[in-house]
Amino acid sequence: MRLVEAEDGMMLRVARFPALRGAFRGTVCLFQGRAEFIEKYFETITDLQMRGYAVAALDWRGQGGSQRHRPGTRRGHVRRFDDFQQDLDAFVLDFLFTECRPPFFALAHSMGGAILLESVRRRPTWFDRLVLSAPMIALHGFPGSVLSRRLSVVLAGAGMARLFVPGGTATTLGYERFEDNPLTSDKARFERVANIISEAPQLCIGSPTIGWMRAAYRAMELFENPDKVAEIRTPTLFIAAGEDRVVSNRAIDYLALRMRTARVITLPAARHEILMERNAIRDSFFAAFTAFVPGSATFAEEPGAASDAA
Repeated sequence: MRLVEAEDGMMLRVARFPALRGAFRGTVCLFQGRAEFIEKYFETITDLQMRGYAVAALDWRGQGGSQRHRPGTRRGHVRRFDDFQQDLDAFVLDFLFTECRPPFFALAHSMGGAILLESVRRRPTWFDRLVLSAPMIALHGFPGSVLSRRLSVVLAGAGMARLFVPGGTATTLGYERFEDNPLTSDKARFERVANIISEAPQLCIGSPTIGWMRAAYRAMELFENPDKVAEIRTPTLFIAAGEDRVVSNRAIDYLALRMRTARVITLPAARHEILMERNAIRDSFFAAFTAFVPGSATFAEEPGAASDAA
């Protein structure tokens, strides 16, 4: 692991892991969701390595081992999602292209999926294919999400952008207790992540700030603009969690229908963090992943189509 510097001076932690078995199939770039960190994905990294992929990973600014906006803070803050595009620029130009072998594929979760879609709209040649796990196209819940969007604009405009969202704390969300958590139905994996959070609190952040929420809603507005959606041409596989209570599956389905090179697979029993789920769910995920990356005709035949997988 090492650091790279974004254009605005933020220091970002990156890491690379070699393929371990079989013929080299390419480098998978792993982009996490909000409040996550590279260590959380060590199992997934090993799974990819054993399938012949090298892995390159990044901690987004403000979380994991990357620089915080203010030293020691656990507020999940960002001024605008365009700042994450600077993270990608540094990762790709100063690390991926110089130290890793093509072809390059992207695997992103939740917030990472929203960031990646905007990236490939602007830079369509960076990644050959995208696999997006429960991407943050829109948040779960209506009309609550609409009210939250309006409230974030009002409160940020009143100078409260760096404060936690109402009810927010410095505790990492979702891993306080296993019972009825929205992230995973696998107790062992839940406890493993909870232990990392307990033993390495410096990697973790708490609730988002009001400013982060306003920035996130503005970023998700991209997916409501048909002209911008039409500019996303990279072949993309959306893998949705059937029991997701964090992001909207309806929004994922609708976006796939409007994209020219996208398809959705829904894993019915999965909660939001599909890669932290039970073995049967993860097996279904990787079956879809390896059919799509580095590529097969199956997913190119019916762009925009949606299907379910057990």
